[in-house]
Amino acid sequence: MAEDEIMIEDDAISLEDSDDTSKSDIDIENIIPFILERYKRAEDYRYQDEERWLRAYRNYRGLYGPDVQFTEAEKSRVFIKVTKTKTLAAYGQIVDVLFANNKFPLSIEPTELPEGVVADVHFDPKKPQELMADNNLESPYGFAGDNKEFPKGATEKTLQEKLGVFENKLQPVADKLEEGPAKTPTAIEFSPAMVAAKKMQKKIHDQLEESGANTNLRSSAFEMALFGTGIMKGPFATDKEYPNWNDNGEYDPLFKTVPQVSHVSVWNFYPDPDANSMNEAQFVVERHKMSRTQLRNLKKRPYFRGQVIDEVIQFGENYVKKYWEDDLSDYAPEHGVDRFEVLEYWGMCDTDMLEEQGVEIPNELKEFDELQANIWICNDRLLRLVLNPFKPAKIPYAAAPYELNPYSFFGVGIAENMDDTQTLMNGFMRMAVDNAVLSGNLLIEVDETNLVPGQDMSIYPGKIFRRQSGAPGQAIFGTKFPNVSQENMMLFDKARVLADESTGLPSYAYGQTGIQGVGRTASGISMLMNAASGSIKTVIKNVDDYLLRPLGEGFFRFNMQFDYDSEIKGDLEVKARGTESLMATEVRSQRLMQFLQVTSNPALAPFAKFQYVIREIAKSLDLDPDKVTNNMNEAALQAELMKEFQAPMEQQPPQQPMGGTGVQDPTGGGGGNIGVGQAPIPGEQGFSGNVGQQQQGVEQTQTNVEQSPAVGSVQ
Repeated sequence: MAEDEIMIEDDAISLEDSDDTSKSDIDIENIIPFILERYKRAEDYRYQDEERWLRAYRNYRGLYGPDVQFTEAEKSRVFIKVTKTKTLAAYGQIVDVLFANNKFPLSIEPTELPEGVVADVHFDPKKPQELMADNNLESPYGFAGDNKEFPKGATEKTLQEKLGVFENKLQPVADKLEEGPAKTPTAIEFSPAMVAAKKMQKKIHDQLEESGANTNLRSSAFEMALFGTGIMKGPFATDKEYPNWNDNGEYDPLFKTVPQVSHVSVWNFYPDPDANSMNEAQFVVERHKMSRTQLRNLKKRPYFRGQVIDEVIQFGENYVKKYWEDDLSDYAPEHGVDRFEVLEYWGMCDTDMLEEQGVEIPNELKEFDELQANIWICNDRLLRLVLNPFKPAKIPYAAAPYELNPYSFFGVGIAENMDDTQTLMNGFMRMAVDNAVLSGNLLIEVDETNLVPGQDMSIYPGKIFRRQSGAPGQAIFGTKFPNVSQENMMLFDKARVLADESTGLPSYAYGQTGIQGVGRTASGISMLMNAASGSIKTVIKNVDDYLLRPLGEGFFRFNMQFDYDSEIKGDLEVKARGTESLMATEVRSQRLMQFLQVTSNPALAPFAKFQYVIREIAKSLDLDPDKVTNNMNEAALQAELMKEFQAPMEQQPPQQPMGGTGVQDPTGGGGGNIGVGQAPIPGEQGFSGNVGQQQQGVEQTQTNVEQSPAVGSVQ
């Protein structure tokens, strides 16, 4: 079996295709009205939320709604899209924080190990195996009476049990293993729980990347900033096609069941109206808008009734647009929509009702009055009916609020928080524009009694008016209207400041210039940015708690249930890592370096986890820590290599410069060195003799050196 292959058990409880011909429409007459009733109740309840979202969308797009009425005197229709600026700024900050490390912000770590479970084992290849030598054991495994028993305290039974699924992997060195972390650089350390956590984390990250989780998370983050709630669905099983060609060059694709994740728009999400979070939701209905091709592709997924799907397609499209869909479209066609409306239901159903629909309930579940089911309907036909295949049963949706609304399922976004200030800014700006246009033009007064009747009263350069009476300049004259637009702009600026306060997203946080006071210095800007990040910290925490952690736990349970790789399983926990990158990169890097300086003190060094610090420094520099850092074993090996490389250099004596390096003359009279040095040669600085005297001078110098006493000796 391939390493990444997921096997979904075939014993899922469902209404099979084989039942298409035997099941009549009467068999399902109860289940479809049940789903439609819950869908209608959820739709009616969220009407007020839809109105909030429509207003938020109009403010984002710069569109006036039907509730805005203009007076006859108002000519300007200008819309200042500050809502769009702040929404994109909030969205950008969320994305920058979540993907600061260029990885999906999820990690898998081992839990605190219970008593009796080994966390680390190690062995030292250079340590003599006294146990093996003393007892002359050929194998660490034996049986009673074969003269190969372990001495007291040296049995392998306990350690084998603690190693679990890694027993076979460590069997070649089983006789050398010792519990606990290694204490020597030459030792090789193995952490079964950590290895399982890293393998599970890599598998989940591969699954998320393959399903396009990064793109879906960005889409959810945008709707969270704009509408107040971001929703993701997953994991759910789907059969994915992998391109493959056989030896004859024929296309022979491979199909594997893999976990998938997707973004769900708030407009197509209908939760339980009595719930304030996904943990409280009894059911969820997702509305799909599908083409014929998309509907046919459902037949490739497990437990969809292919015959019913063909019948639904034959009946024709049934999609009816909601009232809000025209407002979301720049162009609203008058003709119908060539699509199908498919409702996907996840939630509780009466056990008796499921049994009436032909669903076989396992004996261990018959004692429950309600069970979770997944039901798909279209055009009053049942496309799929299965019990929730996940154990424990959980609705595979996660919804994160931008700002938590404790009394509603849906949160509050940027656009809603600044709705009033956006209205004020638009009003003041329209007044300023209308006044500027009015004051920039002359108001013309005309005395028609002084003009010849029937003339064109339009004014343009070179225009001639025929006057029949009156004094010159009295028939036509202009009046200047006062300009008060400056007062309106001051009010506009005040409303913009209120928008900063209402959203918790000040303008300087996304690059506005002209900041005065403390913001003109580097430290002042750092203080302002740290203060401005307070609101975004809460948002990222909501993403961690309400979206990332449930999503990661879903993938973890999926792999624990359907993946047969025992090495990825263990007592592990999922941790959301969105808040790790809240601190500015520069500030975080500086603090890490300061910590390294503090821990350079030998008295404090043993208390520091340098491996973690080095990895965090690499992250703050936008580097992949797995590629640029070593683990403890690799670091110990590299340290040994560095010692061997530096040893020959330390043993080599230092080279003395030409001309001698004797003791400096303390008197300063000669200005040079004293002591023994190399005799100068002709052409060299300091040589004052002729060539004929060179050899004699060298011989004499050597003789004097041999006869002179050692420095510091007494003659």
